[in-house]
Formats: sequence, C-alpha cells, structure tokens
Amino acid sequence: MTADPLPKAADAEHLTEALRRSGSLGEVSVRKVAVMASFPKLRSRTLQLRLDYDGPAPDAPSSLILKMGRLDSTGRPSYANRREMAFYRDIAPALPEQLVPRCFEAAEATDINAWHLLLEDLTASHCIATEWPLPPIFEQYEAIVQAQAHFHATWWDNQHLGVSVGTYVNEWDLVLRDLADQFVRFTNRYGEMMPPERRELYENLFERAPQLLARYRSRRDLTIIHGDAHPWNFFLPRLGIGEGVRLIDWESWGIDAATDDLAYMMAMLWYPDRRRRMERPLLDVYHAELLAHGVRGYDRQALDDDYRLSVLWLITRPTGQATNNIAARVWWNNLERIMLAVDDLGCRDLLS
Repeated sequence: MTADPLPKAADAEHLTEALRRSGSLGEVSVRKVAVMASFPKLRSRTLQLRLDYDGPAPDAPSSLILKMGRLDSTGRPSYANRREMAFYRDIAPALPEQLVPRCFEAAEATDINAWHLLLEDLTASHCIATEWPLPPIFEQYEAIVQAQAHFHATWWDNQHLGVSVGTYVNEWDLVLRDLADQFVRFTNRYGEMMPPERRELYENLFERAPQLLARYRSRRDLTIIHGDAHPWNFFLPRLGIGEGVRLIDWESWGIDAATDDLAYMMAMLWYPDRRRRMERPLLDVYHAELLAHGVRGYDRQALDDDYRLSVLWLITRPTGQATNNIAARVWWNNLERIMLAVDDLGCRDLLS
C-alpha cells in the first residue's frame, strides 16, 4: 500500500525554513520527514511528524505536530480557523513559558491553501489525564485550575484587550436573538425535555439579559478565556518527565469573565456528587493562584458571584449544541447536569 504524500507544510524544505525563522534551527537542514500518527477531525487533520536532520541538531525538535485545515470539493479552504491562528500569532508569544505548546509557524488560509500550525510535540512528556468522558482525579484537576488561573491572570484587565487582542461583543441584541432562536428550535424539536418550569427559566434569562450583561459591559475583571475548557484540552506532565500543564486547542477563545471556563469544566460536565465534593475546594485553589499571580481587587465572593452567573448563562450551551447538530450523547448530558447545577447553586435567584 502506498503511503499518502506529505502535505507541502510537512516537506523537509518547508520545515527547514520554518524552524530557521522561529530560531529553532541553525545551519543544518531537515533531511527526512515521516508521519508517526494521524488524527483526523471533522474540520481539521493533525499529523505527528518525526524529523531527521543532515547533521547534529541537539536543540532542534525531533518531532512536531502539524495541525492543518481541509479543502472543500472546489479546492478552497472549508474553514479558516481565524481564532486559533490569531491566538498563536498575537497571544501565545506574550505568554509565560509552559502554558501552551510552542508554535513554530502559523500560516493562515489563502484562496487555495488551507491554514496550518506547526506546534511543539508534547506527547513524550505530557498526556491527557483520562479517556473521555471519565473525569480526572482531584489532584489532576488541581493542576488544571492552577494553570487556568496562571493563564487568566496573565491577561487580567490587560490594556490590550479589545484593542489589539480580541474584540468585545457590542451587538448583544443579535447574540441574544440567536440564543433565543436556538431555544425555540430546540423546544420545537425536543419539547418533552423542556417542561414549563424550564421554559420559564429560559424566558426569564432572555428577559433579564440586559441587566445581567452589565457585568460584562463593565469591562472590569475580564480576561482571555479558552472557551472550550474541558479537561481533555489540557496536557498534564507525565510523572518525572514533563513540566507544566499546557492548554491546547484555542479555536474558541474570547474575552469574558474567567469563571466561564471554570463553570463549563465543572458545573456543565460534573454530576452533583462530584461537584459538591470538589467544586468549592477547586475554586479556592483557583482564587489563591490568581492572587499569587498578581490579580488584585477580586475577592473570593466576587469569584462566587461570577461563577453562579456563568453557570446560569451556560443553560444556553446545550440548546445551541443540539441545534448545531452536536451528538445527543453530548448535549443531553450537558443539559441535565447544568440544570442540576443551576438549582444547587441558587442561580434562579439571579433572575429575581
């Protein structure tokens, strides 16, 4: 069987030039490239590449991760992935080391070429904590929330937010109209899952949205959030080998309250017993780490208040997932868990 040809972004000449531009390679050149593994996804494809050089290259990477987009049937990029490209172009270079994978090249899509990223290969030193959907243990979550706090603190109320890095949402009428439309379409299709008390909760949320959005519009105590901060988007160091938790897959980042990431990871994805045992201790760990990294004027009560508000807004996530054809095994569990969290945390009181 003949192996598929390497994409242009993975040929030896291109990799030599990219590594030299990034300052990772001296006079030697990449001699040979081999695909060690391939991970196809709906909108992208990821290759793990092994590199051989034509001379000694002790400081150059022996392997790389190539994440790249796809072309449609007309030969044009099917998805530009502009957010992740912007992340590695504008944000990652300003971060402390050991928070995200190092990026050696970020090439945006053109009319005829798909986008691609050349990233540090962490598979030898790091791993995903568990197989989805099994949750990590407490100590692993502790390392994850500490890494989240370090990242969030780095961009906390940064003067460049909304100016040269990211954008603030201004057209909230359009956003709310879209969320309400998703809710209507969901209810029309899955009405049995929306008894009257749930419908009333959504209707009250949309009615009270202008007041609830005052928190966001204050533009205080905001940061860059991951936007899809489930535990399988974190690489944890292998015991005795790796260092630092790394946050991966930055296709959904934005500017918002940091608790959006925490609420998604815990309130959305945990069943009540785990949440009641681990939620507050991990929020304590997170807050202490924020303070350790220089965040001021944001006390523990403010974190709790933001967390409850983030949980409330998350009821719109499962209805959006369902109307965007995410598998039912994902959105149905998310819906039931977030409704339990809303009740446990008294989030309905925010609508009174």
